[in-house]
Amino acid sequence: PETGSMAGDVAVSLSVLAVVVLLSDVTRRLMVRGLANTGLSPYAVELVSTFQLCCCTQELKLLSESGGIPPQLALTLTYVTSVAHGLTFRGAVGNPCGALEHAYRARLSGGCAVRRIACQFAAAVAARAAVPVIWGMGMSGLHSRHKLLGFRCVSAIHASLPQAAAVELMCAFAVQTVITQTQSVEEKYRVHAVAAAITTAVYAGGGVTGAVFNPALAFSTQFPCSGNSFLEYCFVYWLGPLLGMMSSVLLFDKLTTAFSRKSSPLHLPQRTKKQA
Repeated sequence: PETGSMAGDVAVSLSVLAVVVLLSDVTRRLMVRGLANTGLSPYAVELVSTFQLCCCTQELKLLSESGGIPPQLALTLTYVTSVAHGLTFRGAVGNPCGALEHAYRARLSGGCAVRRIACQFAAAVAARAAVPVIWGMGMSGLHSRHKLLGFRCVSAIHASLPQAAAVELMCAFAVQTVITQTQSVEEKYRVHAVAAAITTAVYAGGGVTGAVFNPALAFSTQFPCSGNSFLEYCFVYWLGPLLGMMSSVLLFDKLTTAFSRKSSPLHLPQRTKKQA
């Protein structure tokens, strides 16, 4: 009976994930068309995509923490949903660290990055409000049990704060490095590389912090949980990933510059060029 109950919980959770992704994708397409000439469509896409990410992660978190599913299944679902997000986001970043990286590389203006980050946190708040409504419908035994407990959750931090922040830093570093190094890869293959990096980071760091490495996602999924203060969550889930992203970007920028200098041919001095 327990196995049957778990299978039912998994089936309902998979249905929730599929519906959230499909509805989000339809909403994104409609918004892109409706806001085509307003310049607002990137922000609408960012809002919907981050909402999709937060809702799906909340459902996966509940399933893996309270649903009793095997770790291999949890990691498989993490991989599949990461691929789904990559294929449907339509240019959205879904991560404040990613928006700041785009601004650093001048792909986005500072103001545009700030507005995108505001959309990401607005979506995180919206997902925090929406997901309990879905759970409150009691579509599965897991959802019903969680409703009876008042949708309570406990902090995923199982280490000292510096250690936890270091884990988030390393996860963000690893994923950002894969994102940066696969820029030239065709998108349909790249999403799998990034999803594999995310899944590996979740496998490595999930037991210590939940391996979120996304400040907006953490605000939606981890900050409502009891066990740590707001400032402690900020230290682990905001500062850690930010430093991880920055260290990856700066390190590989330095390495790229160093290698390009070594491989570039010797240049003639300016005076010699003029004489020639």
